[in-house]
Amino acid sequence: MNKLKKRWGIESSFQLIIILIVFSITGSAAVFIAKPFLGWVGLERGNFPDAWWSASVYWTLRIMVIFPIYQILLVVFGWLFGQFKFFWSFEKKMLNRIGLGFLFK
Repeated sequence: MNKLKKRWGIESSFQLIIILIVFSITGSAAVFIAKPFLGWVGLERGNFPDAWWSASVYWTLRIMVIFPIYQILLVVFGWLFGQFKFFWSFEKKMLNRIGLGFLFK
């Protein structure tokens, strides 16, 4: 725990617990919120053929749709739990690492 607190620049164990709760709530909420949207656009498992490649295509598309929803919810839940500063800097670092840092310039 101390190694994680040092890496993230966190002072207290309570703040670390709040941050871990936000991560867990955000992951569940992103999948829950994305489900109706995925059904609306027709991205359901039954709509893909039973070919060997269809599962890979389905899961790739599903993750590509859920990813932006997760990013937005992470900042929103971080704000609701009083950790906006941490999650905003976390978002910027993560998007920089995957090559989307130009969004913050």
